[in-house]
Amino acid sequence: MRMSAPRLRFVVSFIASLAIVMSLAVPAAARPRYSEWSVPIWMGATLNTSAVDFGPGTSRDGLTLYFTSTRGGGVGGEDIWVSYRASTEAPWETPANLTPLNTTGSDRVPALSRDGHWMFFASDRSGSLGNSDLWASYRLHTDEDFGEFGWQTPVNLTSLNSTSYDVGPAFFFDDETATGYLFFASDRPGGAGSHDIYQAVQQPDGSFANVTNVTELNSTGQDARPTLSHDGLEIIFHRADASGTHLWSATRASVGSPWTAPTKIEQLASAGTDVQPSISADGMTLYFGSSRAGGSGMADLWMSTRTKVTGKP
Repeated sequence: MRMSAPRLRFVVSFIASLAIVMSLAVPAAARPRYSEWSVPIWMGATLNTSAVDFGPGTSRDGLTLYFTSTRGGGVGGEDIWVSYRASTEAPWETPANLTPLNTTGSDRVPALSRDGHWMFFASDRSGSLGNSDLWASYRLHTDEDFGEFGWQTPVNLTSLNSTSYDVGPAFFFDDETATGYLFFASDRPGGAGSHDIYQAVQQPDGSFANVTNVTELNSTGQDARPTLSHDGLEIIFHRADASGTHLWSATRASVGSPWTAPTKIEQLASAGTDVQPSISADGMTLYFGSSRAGGSGMADLWMSTRTKVTGKP
């Protein structure tokens, strides 16, 4: 049967539109699938001490490691330190105290924005609203930590903070909507447990607003220090419950979808305390703090890796 010209144009237009929609859809099989996490590896005596070393965060290229430590030579009780390596296969160098950010108080658990220009961390320094606030520092050059182009005087993220403990930030940027989110933990009133995970939305002026409790991730215990995959579809955090403090994870189908019920990452659990995870940009390395056997101090830096089975990064 021969179609009329108008009907033929409609069919051609419909098929073209369908092809565009199908090309934009991401089939489930194309999303990243990974192996299980490997047996954790102690990150060595160059990074770890007999003190407390925890709260890691890495640069996008994986060549700079920021972390919290109570080791000697610092400015305060807990300081942020930085270590470099020449390549992802090279050893980490002796850490340096990140003096532009540290005070005589506790400065802890750093996390970078994806572009590397901003660092978010928690501190109880002078000017805080509560027991611990979220602070941010900007740097002009992403390969500089010190000096004129390095980290500048931190600012208090007043729109997020409360008179309680606000800690463990993680920044996520959604490419599809060009929207930034800051996830963090807080024991402010109204939560489900001692600390809950919250999120806030970055505004056009760079501030954060619309703070909401991410209810599906929280328990009656402590849920803290979230870290998100590059696409925002996986979250890992530590939870303290009757079995101890371990690493847990959840996923979601899209940035706007709810998270699945969190599950404990059993292959990373130990008889010690496992806390404050930070996932690499490629999603295949997880850094965290742990008091497990085999370390050198009260808490040390450990890492685990996994391989991608299928899907896009």
